[in-house]
Amino acid sequence: MSHGDSIPLHHSSQSDIDEIENLIHASIQSAPATVLPARPPSPPRASIPISTSPYLPPPPSAPKPPPVPAAAPPPDPRSSHIASSAFGSPPNTLTEPVWDTVKRDLSRIVSNLKLVVFPNPFREDPGKALRDWDLWGPFFFIVFLGLTLSWSASVKKSEVFAVAFALLAAGAVILTLNVLLLGGHIIFFQSLSLLGYCLFPLDVGALICLLKDNVILKMVVVCITLGWSSWAAYPFMSMAVNPRRKALALYPVFLMYVSVGFLIIAIN
Repeated sequence: MSHGDSIPLHHSSQSDIDEIENLIHASIQSAPATVLPARPPSPPRASIPISTSPYLPPPPSAPKPPPVPAAAPPPDPRSSHIASSAFGSPPNTLTEPVWDTVKRDLSRIVSNLKLVVFPNPFREDPGKALRDWDLWGPFFFIVFLGLTLSWSASVKKSEVFAVAFALLAAGAVILTLNVLLLGGHIIFFQSLSLLGYCLFPLDVGALICLLKDNVILKMVVVCITLGWSSWAAYPFMSMAVNPRRKALALYPVFLMYVSVGFLIIAIN
C-alpha cells in the first residue's frame, strides 16, 4: 500500500464525524463573539551582563596605616621610676682596665658625697644619687662608723661594731618597705646606698666625740650632725615618693639616725 492510497471509513465512524462537525458549527453560530482582553506586557527583566573574559580576583586593598597613638604626657620628674635605671654601672665594663674602674668608682663616690656634704633640695636633679647608686661609699662610711664606735667603747667592742652594721641593714629594709607601701619606687640597694652616704655627717660627729670626751659637746655635735644627715636624705626621699608623702618616707630614716646618735652619746 502506497502513501497516497486512502482507506475507506466505516459507515458508523463517518456518521460520528459528521455529527461532531454539526455540533461545532452550531455552537459557533449561537455563541456571541467575545474578545478576550489583551494580556498586559510583562515588565522588562534586568539583563545580567555576561563577560567572556576570564575571572580575575579583585586587587588586594592597600593596608590601612596603623593608628598613631596619642602622645603620652611627660612623666612627672618627682614620681619617675628611679629603680628602672638603678642597676649599677653601664654594660661593657668587664674588659676595661682596673685603673679605669677604680677611677670611675672614686669619681662616683666623690660626686655622691658632694650631694650629702652640700644638701640642696632645690638642685636641678635631686635624685641623681639614687640613680647613680653604689655600695663602695656606704661600705667605707659604715665601717668607719663601726670602728669609731668600737674604739670609743671600753668593753664588748666587737658587739658595738656588729650593732652598727645591723642598724644600717635594718634601716635599709625598713626604708625600702616604707617607700614601697607609700607608692614610691626604690630598691634595697638604693636604700642601702642612701643611708650609707647620709651617714657621713654622723661619722664626722663620732670622730669628734671620740677625740673630745665631753657629754655636753657630744650632745651638741650629735644634734648638729643628726640634722645634717636627715636634711641630706631629704632631697633623695622627695624623688622616691609622692611630694605629699615625703615626711612619712623620711620618718624611718630620721629614727635610724637618732639610734646612731644615741649610740655615739651612750658608748663610753
